[in-house]
Amino acid sequence: MKNILYVFADQWRKTGLGFEGEPVETPNMDGFARESLIFDGAISSYPLCSPHRASLLTGKYPYACGMWTNCKIGLDEVVLLKPQEITFGEVFKEHGYQTAYIGKWHLDASEMNFYNEPLSTAKEWDAYTPEGERRHGFDYWFSYGAMDNHLNPHYWQDSAEPIYPQKWSVEVETEKAIEYLKNRDSKKPFCMVISWNPPHPPYDQVPDHYLQAQPEITEFSPNVPESWRKDRTFLKKCREYYAAIRGVDENFGRLLNYLEEAGLKEDTIVILSADHGDMMGSQGLMGKNIWYEESIRIPFMVQGAGIKAGRTDVLFSSMDHMPTLLDLADLPIPNTVQGKSFYPVINGQAKSGNPENLAYRLQTEAETVFLSMIPGMPELIEPFRKLGLNHKAFGWRGLRGKDFTYVIDNGTEPGQRQNRYYYNLTKDPYQLNPIEVSVYSDFCQKWDPVLEGYLKQIKDPFLMHSLF
Repeated sequence: MKNILYVFADQWRKTGLGFEGEPVETPNMDGFARESLIFDGAISSYPLCSPHRASLLTGKYPYACGMWTNCKIGLDEVVLLKPQEITFGEVFKEHGYQTAYIGKWHLDASEMNFYNEPLSTAKEWDAYTPEGERRHGFDYWFSYGAMDNHLNPHYWQDSAEPIYPQKWSVEVETEKAIEYLKNRDSKKPFCMVISWNPPHPPYDQVPDHYLQAQPEITEFSPNVPESWRKDRTFLKKCREYYAAIRGVDENFGRLLNYLEEAGLKEDTIVILSADHGDMMGSQGLMGKNIWYEESIRIPFMVQGAGIKAGRTDVLFSSMDHMPTLLDLADLPIPNTVQGKSFYPVINGQAKSGNPENLAYRLQTEAETVFLSMIPGMPELIEPFRKLGLNHKAFGWRGLRGKDFTYVIDNGTEPGQRQNRYYYNLTKDPYQLNPIEVSVYSDFCQKWDPVLEGYLKQIKDPFLMHSLF
């Protein structure tokens, strides 16, 4: 039985690697990539922390498992990954694996939904997840809900008393992971997830030695506005972002070195990924939760004995991680899963294609990935409530195809005009020229049935205010 090590960073975009051409040195991840199968079409289907994480673990669309926004406070409902959902943690545990989760969780309800002063001292969106069903099958636990003090992080294990290691979070979590591997039962396989928060903001929460090693950023993609390139605050954030990636790379190298030294490399499948990207100035934006490439594209690299190194351009969604992991370990995939396993691609049994048959596209998702965003902040939701409108029918939904992105945007405020447009990613890779389209256009006639099929599958209320 193969061990599984799944490592992912928060708000780390696909191109944020040295070998991808961005201004950062990542020698350990570059070396890992040379021995891995790289998914160039890996997409965060809902580029926001909690929704992607829910899909990653369950293999379901975010809306289908109740994760339509981040786990937070201030909403009229409590958002969390419900205990009834089946995750790969439960499946691995059921089949004899030792399971471990280290780092950011952000799938449990904020404790401040229930207590003004939680016993755990969790504040704002943070939460201590006690032992039991809300840990979804992970036995070893060194984690927190949502916390962005990277230089002085806190964690919980098996009591409500927080632990303050007083060290950069990536270093702490790497050390805990290695400690766990040293002390585990070596006669049993393991499934370990490590969730690093950096390079997620605040960008300045990065050790000084990584910042000093990171040169100033002087070159930018064409979709970063000229005025931004001279803005000192923006330039500072860029340098800090890439400095954090340097630190992530160094600690990823520590993990790989331990696997080699402990004789675990041949028996371990290692996956390196992220939950979503960061605009980092592109289109004049920072952050995520938008349909642009810098937000939705994420790294996904898989390495293990028998996996041929190379690159594939198949489109790979948030929902596909869970069934692919289970298939790699030769474990059954629950019938609750809505994504699909890409083990045949990893195993060399299938290659990317461009099938024209609609039924095949819907069945395999090889041609399109469904994208979504729902207004999720209290200040955005309130105007809809006052008018008796379902805010979940708004925001945007879309498709990411091999060579296009298509979006229907209902807006984040009542009364906004619906917009439909697509980007030809072959002719316009930096998405500078959106093409507005009519519902009656040939493009919409071709692709609206595909998008509608996804919406009907998950019973998305977006159908209430969209013309198909």
